[in-house]
Amino acid sequence: METKAQTKQNVKQQGSALQNEIVINRVFDLPISKVWQAWTEADQFKKWWGPKDFTCPSSKMEARVGGKYLNCMRGPDGKEYWSTGVVKELIPERKLVVTDSFSDEKGNIKSASEYGMPGDWPKELLITVYFEEADGATKVKLRHHGVSDEMREDCIKGWNESLDKLEKNIK
Repeated sequence: METKAQTKQNVKQQGSALQNEIVINRVFDLPISKVWQAWTEADQFKKWWGPKDFTCPSSKMEARVGGKYLNCMRGPDGKEYWSTGVVKELIPERKLVVTDSFSDEKGNIKSASEYGMPGDWPKELLITVYFEEADGATKVKLRHHGVSDEMREDCIKGWNESLDKLEKNIK
């Protein structure tokens, strides 16, 4: 994926995938406090989570080390995809590390294949997000470890579409 224009008005996006890891770098023309809230407050998270044409009808978050989350993405066809995890590390407005697993609506872990996802997925993935203030804008580096080879490009696309919605819907 090529890097687009890197001005404050245009979102910088880049995606790469090496050894079951996706790395995406973005710059948001938003203060770091707003971007942090978008990731850690359920009412803000619901505004952007999910690729284009997906919604997030349910989000529960405990933004503290050891806290849990349970989120739902609903596709345009009405199918729901639930995910859950635990906060492993949290440094406000600097770093967020969470486990990530497919689940049901009660937070019971499911295999990726139960959602029709091809490839070899671990039961638990790891998402690390770094936040950095940059002249009133916010740089975000996202690392998602454990994505199957078969789904890498789709996951990069999905993350970028979700992050596009963050830029558009968080004010």
